[in-house]
Amino acid sequence: MLRLVVGFEDDKTAVMTITRHYDPFTDVAFPTVRLFQDAVNRLFSEPPTARPWAPPFDILETENELVLKADLPDVDMKDVSIEIEQGTLTVKGERKFQRLDGKSAGYHRIERSYGEFMRCFALPDTVDTERVKADYKAGVLTVTLPKKEAAKPRTIKIEVTE
Repeated sequence: MLRLVVGFEDDKTAVMTITRHYDPFTDVAFPTVRLFQDAVNRLFSEPPTARPWAPPFDILETENELVLKADLPDVDMKDVSIEIEQGTLTVKGERKFQRLDGKSAGYHRIERSYGEFMRCFALPDTVDTERVKADYKAGVLTVTLPKKEAAKPRTIKIEVTE
């Protein structure tokens, strides 16, 4: 970094001083630091193709049920399994990479994640695991977990006697 400082010695003479700010991380004397910086920058700027895919979930609670919604575009439902075991809901699946046939076409860039995924959610004791429903429409998986009757809010009228 260069800095130009202009000052006046007297009313008519201008003095210019140029100073260079020393930065050890950009200096040529440390090429290994520069290589490390480039590797870290590439890690965070390139698409996460080597990292596992975890689809996003929304969890909504109503008076009568818990609803989980997941974006699973381009995933066949035959490749998705939903299991409940010991109070844990597990959603597993896979988005398969579609290879192009022929040598005339090829990808320029692949930014979407592919491969297997698994998400686990701890369920409260208030969920009735015998009545769970799942629906898949327009690339969105919806898992509906009804609450047990005892867990639903109810109003109890209390009579006051005088």
